[in-house]
Amino acid sequence: MRLATELRRLREAADLNARQAAALLGVSPAQITHIESGLAGVSEKRLRRLASHYACTDEEFIDALVAVATDRTRGWWEEYRGQLPTSFLDLSELDHHARFRRDVAVLFVPGPLQTEDYARAIFSNRVPELPAEERELRVRHRMARRVIIEGPSHIPYELVIHEAALRIMVSDRAAARAQLSRLLDLSEAHDITVRVLPFALEGFARAGSTMTYVGGRVPKLDTVVRDVPHGSAFIDSEAMLGVFRTRFRKIEEVALDPHRSHDFIHRLAKEL
Repeated sequence: MRLATELRRLREAADLNARQAAALLGVSPAQITHIESGLAGVSEKRLRRLASHYACTDEEFIDALVAVATDRTRGWWEEYRGQLPTSFLDLSELDHHARFRRDVAVLFVPGPLQTEDYARAIFSNRVPELPAEERELRVRHRMARRVIIEGPSHIPYELVIHEAALRIMVSDRAAARAQLSRLLDLSEAHDITVRVLPFALEGFARAGSTMTYVGGRVPKLDTVVRDVPHGSAFIDSEAMLGVFRTRFRKIEEVALDPHRSHDFIHRLAKEL
């Protein structure tokens, strides 16, 4: 779908309609429409021809699009297809292609960092209530997403987490202690940085909402994920990506440094 979106943007930037683009390739307009709707793939040869016709000279960006177009990976998440909502699979695929990830968490610990008990408590309190089988499927899927920070191809991960998310007990005290302990362990990993936004921070309103920033093969293919009532919203316009890059850095700058954040989480764990 992201490939489809970028190809449509390139065509529109070149001020061409689908019929004109189809004529350049010698295919039907319907085929261009299918490609730009994510219903059909596109070969490397055709993608490069389209990029040339669209006067795109960003070779790094074109190469990145080719890499996406020719990736035939059947990821671990495919075993959940038809069992979980598509948004779960989309997030897993986004993780798979990510070069780095940055999270701002306000009320809950981000999914890939959750313990099994924490994740189960989150899904158990969903309204309407989930059948037990689907709840356990979601927990198992969430645990599998840990691969992005613990697997052989783990990626750099930066988290800024509000004190509220650390204090809210989604289950019992034992589960809360285990979750804080996991955060402490992860914060000591080489490629994971955890910073805390304490309640005592004055005059800073930007920490009011959760965001996930996922780095793509090139900056133009970065993606921001925001929670919405019925799943996740994916934001990929270049202007908005710039806004969220700035927003993350401003939040990061005022958060406690990693060492003080580790001590902060440790004190909270001892209180429990």
